[in-house]
Amino acid sequence: MKLHSDGSIKAIYSATQGKKQYRPLMSSKIPAGFPSPAQDYIEGKLDLNEYLIVHPASTFFVRVDGYSMQGAGIMPDDILIVDRALEATNNRIVIAIVDGELTVKRLKIKGKKYYLVPENDEFEPILIQEGMDFIIWGVVTYVIHKV
Repeated sequence: MKLHSDGSIKAIYSATQGKKQYRPLMSSKIPAGFPSPAQDYIEGKLDLNEYLIVHPASTFFVRVDGYSMQGAGIMPDDILIVDRALEATNNRIVIAIVDGELTVKRLKIKGKKYYLVPENDEFEPILIQEGMDFIIWGVVTYVIHKV
């Protein structure tokens, strides 16, 4: 796919299936602090691919470039996990193609009107109007970023 972006998307990568990589999963939830990583706390092993990816054939990773979604906790260089098999419903964060440009925004549906709404007051919502080339490319399911 040739990448044309409004500046909010830097790159797109497909999900690959390969060797499972399990990591220890702690059995207790951590409200504040961190328990000793003693073996008593290990619940089992977790493969993040199994946890984060429901539809491997239709899941992609998208690298973010821009600040239009910072209010939703999405920052530049974050990686979005995007599932193209999910239905885009009201209030979901989506990757959309608007007049040939890819963008990440929150989908708002009000009656028969569709809006792509940024999570930053410095950016304007996009009202989808008749005659515009508009496609929902996928639904964002998870955001990965460094803290």
